[in-house]
Amino acid sequence: MRRNPRQSYYKRIARERIEILLDLAKKELDKNPERSRRYVQLARKIGLRYNIRFSKFLKRMFCKKCNTLLIPGKTSIVRTNSKERTVRVKCINCGKYYRYPLKIKNKI
Repeated sequence: MRRNPRQSYYKRIARERIEILLDLAKKELDKNPERSRRYVQLARKIGLRYNIRFSKFLKRMFCKKCNTLLIPGKTSIVRTNSKERTVRVKCINCGKYYRYPLKIKNKI
């Protein structure tokens, strides 16, 4: 199956727009949090429309429930649990918890 050259062009443009929107969301977070949430929401919509997968870093950057950027100390609380080897992130805006595996480097 051959790829349509237009398809890759549209995906590249969509990725650029997503990056721009997320940068704008970071800049607007302090001044206007509602606008920041709207930028994140638009970036997610563009990703869905053009079937673009977000990297692990980008996925963990915002709350999936309320579209708030998760910045430790400002909009989220981060805790580590060494027994379970997890990192827990709580969104201050909506209260949703996220748990991610904690990678522990072995001493040799």
